[in-house]
Amino acid sequence: MKKYNVGIIGATGMVGQRFALLLHDHPWFNVTALAASANSAGKSYTDAVGNRWAMTSPMPESLKDMMVYDAEKDIDEIVSKVDFVFCAVNMKKDEIKALEETYAKRECPVISNNSAHRFTPDVPMIIPEINDDHAEIIEAQRKRLGTKKGFIAVKSNCSLQSYVPALYPLDKFGVENVLVCTYQAISGAGKTFDRWPEMIDNVIPYIGGEEEKSEKEPLKIWGTIENGEIVPADSPKFTAQCLRVPVSDGHMAAVFVTFKNKPTKEEILNTWAEFKGAPQDLLLPHAPKQFLNYFVEDNMPQTKLNRDLEGGMAVSIGRLREDSQYDYKFVCLSHNTLRGAAGGAVLLAELLCAKGYMD
Repeated sequence: MKKYNVGIIGATGMVGQRFALLLHDHPWFNVTALAASANSAGKSYTDAVGNRWAMTSPMPESLKDMMVYDAEKDIDEIVSKVDFVFCAVNMKKDEIKALEETYAKRECPVISNNSAHRFTPDVPMIIPEINDDHAEIIEAQRKRLGTKKGFIAVKSNCSLQSYVPALYPLDKFGVENVLVCTYQAISGAGKTFDRWPEMIDNVIPYIGGEEEKSEKEPLKIWGTIENGEIVPADSPKFTAQCLRVPVSDGHMAAVFVTFKNKPTKEEILNTWAEFKGAPQDLLLPHAPKQFLNYFVEDNMPQTKLNRDLEGGMAVSIGRLREDSQYDYKFVCLSHNTLRGAAGGAVLLAELLCAKGYMD
């Protein structure tokens, strides 16, 4: 695999910092540009981040002295240095949409962690193990944008990464109705306990916009490509409740599901154990060897013990049992800034490189 030069747009934020850690020694990708807001432009990465480094691992030495560009004003300079960019900016949604389209129209592919383009009909929203075929919509998007190389691809909301991977392979039994309650870490809000002390010993039963995303986004992932756009599926039907809990990293979900053709517990467990997707077949660098991992112990999985499974890229499942109102219930766990954010975006970029979309 050839080496690709990449940029991180929004490099100073929490997800941007996670990108920096994942990319600085990546076997395929070489970081050649960092960008952030005008406040950070012209500073070294160290000075731009200042005392806001939120990762447990130190800032990569190779990036410390790299100058940070203005993500909006220095686009020509950034595009000249990269093959594609990762985007994790903190701006208003319409501003993000415009910024990402500007990069794409300059023939610079954008792998976005942002929500702005998730419901643009010709922008694929991909969980690489599940709907890698949605990458085919990129050709229609390029026609709309008038580009040969440039496009936008997005990853889904971080909380979806815990429960959708467990449900999707079960659709062969006809998943009908899903109730999910997510328990989401504070890093999902870009916070640490130092910066959000009111979350210590506290639960907040509301995360703005999260329940709408949790109910709508799976239907696009389940959707089909028709006439140059991705048409969301009509089913399964999702209802969600999302809570912020006093955990640093890791989103957990309690899932209740009914089926058209109720499987046995053994059929469900076998389906999870055998499930793999394009990342495993292609041996992508950040692909977990075992994507879905079931724990038989009643008190597992646990956020602190299992969020880093396979570099934070695997999904943990437990407590599968029959329910009195739904067919089955179980719990799921994923690392929200790895599988759910930067790691999922890096895996998506690896997938698109392997499929030739970055060339």
